[in-house]
Amino acid sequence: MPLTSSPRPAHRDANVLRWLTAYALSLIGDAACMVALGFAAQEVAGPAQVGMVMAAGAVPRALLMLGGGVVADRFGPGKVVIGSDAARCAIVLGIAAALWLTSPGLWLLVAGAVLFGVVDALFMPAVGALPPQLAALDQIGRIQGLRMLAVRTSWIVGPPLGGLAMAYGGAAAALGAAGLLFALSVPLLMALRLRSLPTDDQPASTVPQSAWGELLDGLRYIRRHRVIGPLMVSGAMSELGTNGLLTVGLILLSRDQGWGPSGYGWIAGAFGLGQAVCAALLAVKGRVPRAGLVQNVMLVVGSAALGAVAFMPTLPAAVGLSLLSGLLCGMCGGLAIALIQTSAAPGYLGRVTSAMSLTGVGLTPLSFPLFGAAISAWGAQPVYVIGAAFSALGAVAGLSSAAVRRAELPRLPGRKDTGQPAAVPVHRSVP
Repeated sequence: MPLTSSPRPAHRDANVLRWLTAYALSLIGDAACMVALGFAAQEVAGPAQVGMVMAAGAVPRALLMLGGGVVADRFGPGKVVIGSDAARCAIVLGIAAALWLTSPGLWLLVAGAVLFGVVDALFMPAVGALPPQLAALDQIGRIQGLRMLAVRTSWIVGPPLGGLAMAYGGAAAALGAAGLLFALSVPLLMALRLRSLPTDDQPASTVPQSAWGELLDGLRYIRRHRVIGPLMVSGAMSELGTNGLLTVGLILLSRDQGWGPSGYGWIAGAFGLGQAVCAALLAVKGRVPRAGLVQNVMLVVGSAALGAVAFMPTLPAAVGLSLLSGLLCGMCGGLAIALIQTSAAPGYLGRVTSAMSLTGVGLTPLSFPLFGAAISAWGAQPVYVIGAAFSALGAVAGLSSAAVRRAELPRLPGRKDTGQPAAVPVHRSVP
């Protein structure tokens, strides 16, 4: 893919902002939808069935996520993202109408969650693979900063919106609000102007492959790539090591330390604030020198800061360390995704994006019961050390590759040369 510069920064590009708005609307709709389905399950059946409904959507999403990447690469992420978003809108509005008109049983909620999860497995890889077609490679860092801001905004806005709609109109109103958000995102996605990607880096084989063959080909491509492979392993270790600490671990730690729910809120909010600040910095700055090396250093220090939260004697100290960890981990994650996307060949973008999404969406939640059981058996502090150490060890996978250590994001036009080679990550099919 040639390194051409965009006429304006991503945060001032109307095309990028259309994608960002559509993405944010969909994320907020996702969060509101989960709230509505959970409360609806409690009303229809009972507390025990809430987890069933949540899992009904999460399981097919995780199982089919890699297949969604194959579909995005085969048909193009633009077409897939529009079709899947429209389908999600129809599914959610259909469930809302059924709840409004009748008194359906638990089966409707489970079936709706399953369908939503299946379509979500198509939407997520496709929407994540779009940035290289929205702007030139020198803007990918900024776009990833904007994406992280959208994620943080959805976590802040989505659950309260779903809860407010539930309070005033019940589950039907909450699902209707989520469906409206999806409906608003569809025309924005249809209005996107997508850049044509070059074909010289596409997979060399001219023999049509089956979907399974394309999936295996994508996994081989990730494994062999000198930048993408190590960063993917590093990211998976970080997700598995820290997400359990930030969810189950933080709840139990706040209980044991006597900080209670309010303390949990302060610590989790500080981490989110740190991530949001770094997202804004990355969105404006666009590029960090020595990105591959910096990303791995921040992974180690950010993981250590999170692990140290369990040893803080006071709530303000824990909040301060959580803020520091959020700052470092936020920049680490944004740089990793930007490096991976600017390194991937156009023909593999969907599969690469789906593999990135799989860890956070599919694998990480499976570790939550293990964290809970470990903290019950050993206490919070040892588990925080183990989780943080496992996350930090991801840097070993990243730094073991000379290509990662030298990896740079594309240089913005007009920047003075720093004496470092402009090592724009290559995206050949065989690195």
